[in-house]
Amino acid sequence: MGLPVAAITYQDACDWTLEHAAKGDRAYAVEAANTHVLALARHEPDFGELMCRFDLICPDGMPLVWGLNQSLDEKDRLSDRVYGPTLMLKVFEASENSGVKHFLLGGKQSTLDALVTKFGKIDGGGQIAGVYSPPFGEWPADEFQRICNKISSSGATVVWVGLGCPKQERWIAQNLAELPPSVYFGIGAAFAFHAGEVKQAPDFIQRFGLEWFFRLCMEPKRLWRRYFVYNSLFLYYSVKERVSSY
Repeated sequence: MGLPVAAITYQDACDWTLEHAAKGDRAYAVEAANTHVLALARHEPDFGELMCRFDLICPDGMPLVWGLNQSLDEKDRLSDRVYGPTLMLKVFEASENSGVKHFLLGGKQSTLDALVTKFGKIDGGGQIAGVYSPPFGEWPADEFQRICNKISSSGATVVWVGLGCPKQERWIAQNLAELPPSVYFGIGAAFAFHAGEVKQAPDFIQRFGLEWFFRLCMEPKRLWRRYFVYNSLFLYYSVKERVSSY
């Protein structure tokens, strides 16, 4: 659908993150993209252009894995997706004793407090250098500089951005050239999952690509439009592109 989605594993994504976090030469953008992100990028060209600025786009949803595998040799096909919340855990584990420092941006202060406690208990975990809960709604004019100052002063080399999709993706892409050097992840609902505020779908439901249905049942008022509209758009654009390729 016009986005450079990588045929990548969890291990590859962790290795890439640690390599670029150590460079410290500029801001890098990483996204774990699901069907919502792809459909939105195809449906809204301005958002698609912003997503193309990301340095690494991982296949977060099983439909993306199935689509990628159709264009790969059998030996290169993926057996699993790179699910954002799980990738966050794996990067923390992989960065232990590596000198990587993490910054958590977004969510409520209570959520961030819970995450600091949680990640401090994951096998020693990666070091959380700082957290910040920006104001909800419209930000004041000096908010961007305030965020940059907090990230810079923390010495963070990996920044997890949980502002909600697509706000977090737009914010990262639009400000990439001005952000302090670090690896910036658009991480979506991972903060709420890891803080225990939202229940994740069981593994077997995720494996069959039905996490969206589980989450819709949990939060129907908030998520119905995202899943009904953008899942339908994803199917439409997928079929359209397949037909046009013949």
